[in-house]
Amino acid sequence: MESLRVGDGHPVRPGRKAALRTDLRKESNTAPLVTTMTSPAPQKKPFYTSLSLQVLVAMAAAIALGYFSPAKAMAMKPLGDAFIRMITMIITLIIFSTVVTGIAGMEDMKKVGRVGGKALLYFEAVSTLALGIGLVVGNLVHPGAGFNVNVSTLDAKSLADYAGQAKAQSVTDFLMHIIPTTVMDAFAKGDILQVLFVSVLFGFALSAVGPRCKPLVDLFDALTHAVFGVVKILMRLAPLGAFGAMAFTVGKYGIASLGPLAKLIGLFYVVSILFVLLVLGGIARVAGFSILKFLACIKEEILVVLGLSSSEPALPTLMAKMERLGCSKALVGLVVPTGYTFNTDGTSLYMTLAALFVAQATNTHLSLREQLTILAVAILTSKGASGVQGASFIALVGTLMVLPSIPVAGMALLLGIDRFMSTARALVNMIGNGVAALVVARWENELDSATLRRNLADFGK
Repeated sequence: MESLRVGDGHPVRPGRKAALRTDLRKESNTAPLVTTMTSPAPQKKPFYTSLSLQVLVAMAAAIALGYFSPAKAMAMKPLGDAFIRMITMIITLIIFSTVVTGIAGMEDMKKVGRVGGKALLYFEAVSTLALGIGLVVGNLVHPGAGFNVNVSTLDAKSLADYAGQAKAQSVTDFLMHIIPTTVMDAFAKGDILQVLFVSVLFGFALSAVGPRCKPLVDLFDALTHAVFGVVKILMRLAPLGAFGAMAFTVGKYGIASLGPLAKLIGLFYVVSILFVLLVLGGIARVAGFSILKFLACIKEEILVVLGLSSSEPALPTLMAKMERLGCSKALVGLVVPTGYTFNTDGTSLYMTLAALFVAQATNTHLSLREQLTILAVAILTSKGASGVQGASFIALVGTLMVLPSIPVAGMALLLGIDRFMSTARALVNMIGNGVAALVVARWENELDSATLRRNLADFGK
C-alpha cells in the first residue's frame, strides 16, 4: 500500500492517512478566516476630496472675485460654459444607452407604456399645480405693485429674438419637433426629446427581435458603463465650472445693482423653497420617503445646479442615483429625461408669477378670465419652448403675446435678473424630476417604502 509523505519526507503509516487529511482540511477551512480578520480596514477619504465641499469653496471664491474685481470675474465665464458643454456632449449617449438597454431588458412591454402614461399624468398634475400656486402668490403679494413703469422707456428691441422664437413654437410645431429629420440629426442637435423618441423605438425593436440582438444589447450596456465613467471624470471639473458661472453672474449684475427687482427674486426663491418642502415634500411623504433625506442624497447635484444655473449638467448623476435608490434602468431612462421637458415645476412657478409681475409693474389690470387664460396658455407654452436656449423666458414671452392687454415690452424688466431666476427654476425642475422618478417607481411597486428609506439612509453613511 502506498505511503503518504509530508514535511521532511518521512513516510506516514496508512492508518494515519485519514487523520492527516482531516487536519489538512481543517487548516484549509480556517485560512480564509485568518485572511479576513487581518485585512486592513478601508481608509476614510480626506474631507477636502468631497465634491460638495469643493463646489461650495469655488462658489464662495467666485462671489468674492465678483464683488472685488467684476471685470476679472466676468472673464471667468468660459469656465462655466465649457463645463456645461462637456456634460451636454454626452447626455444624448447616456439617454440612448440607458433607455435602449432598459426597455430591451424589460420582459413586459406593457409596463413601458404604463410607466410612460403614469409619468405624463404625474407631470401634468404637478406642473399645473405649480402654475396655479404662482398665480395665487402673485395675487396675494403683488410683487410688481408700485413700480409704475412707463412701457415706452423700456428696451423692447432686446426682446425681438425671444419673441421670434416664441412665435415659432406652436403646439403642432412642438409635437412635430419630437420627430427628428434623421436619426443622426437628433444626436447632432442634442435634442433630448428627439433622442428619447429614437431610443424608445430602438429599445422596442431590440426587445421584439429577441435573443438574436442580445450581443447588441450587451454592447449598449457596456457603453452605458463607459459613458458614466466619463461623467465621473468630468464631474471632478464641476468646481471650476461653478466658479466660472458664479463669478460671471456676480461680476456682471452684482447684488446691490438689482435694486427693487430684488423683491421679486426673493419672493420667487421663497416660493420655490416652500414648493419643494411642502408640495414635493407632501408628495414624497405619501410615497413613503422624506424629502429632506432625498435632498441630502442629491446634495452634489443641487450644488452643481446652483453654481451653473442649469439643470442639464446634473442629469447623468441624477439618473445614476435614482437607479441606486432602487428604480429600474428603464423607468429612470423614461421618467427623468422626459421630465426635463414635461415636468418643469420651477418654470411653471416662474411663468405665472412673472406674468402677474409684468402686469402689475405696468399698471395693467387683469380680470379673472384673463388670468385663467394665462394659466391655460402657460400649460402648453411651458412645454412648447423646450430645447431652446432661454426656454423659460421664451415661453413667458409667448404666453404674454396671447393677451394684448399686457405689454410684452414689460418683459425687458426681467432680462437683467433672469440669470438669478434661472437658478431657482433649474433647482426646482431637477428636484421635481428626481421625486417624480421615485413616485412612479413606488406607483409601479418596483420598491417598497422601507427599502427606499433604507437606501436613502445608506447615502448618508
